[in-house]
Amino acid sequence: MDSVRPGAAHLNDEAFMEAFETCRLPTAQFRHADHVRLAWIYLRQSDLQAATERMEQAILRFAEHNGVLTKYHRTITVAWMRLVAAARNATPHAARFEEFLALHPELLDVKNLSHYYTSVRLAAAESRAGWLEPDIRDLP
Repeated sequence: MDSVRPGAAHLNDEAFMEAFETCRLPTAQFRHADHVRLAWIYLRQSDLQAATERMEQAILRFAEHNGVLTKYHRTITVAWMRLVAAARNATPHAARFEEFLALHPELLDVKNLSHYYTSVRLAAAESRAGWLEPDIRDLP
């Protein structure tokens, strides 16, 4: 369950984003909920395409800095950005991340992508290095 609880909940959004982007946030404090939070912050600042590009660059920089570049998975990153964007578009009035999560608890489910992708498709090398569309059902 630790992977879904925010590891940097004690930081405000600006401080959290800055700590992540400057690679000062310990890897142990960047869990699944923190990925969702960062996506939510970026999507508040720009459109889906720009937010996704920023997320990809930030995660790649963080992964490289921490020696875990091989963990980066482009399809998973883009798919989660689309899920967070759809949830955000459905509830634009959610001004705080905690409020947003209360309205969209499914975003804390690390296995949520299994509704859209088979494990075989996500395990494919092409999925890790590039973008693959879902093979179960379309993303929002």
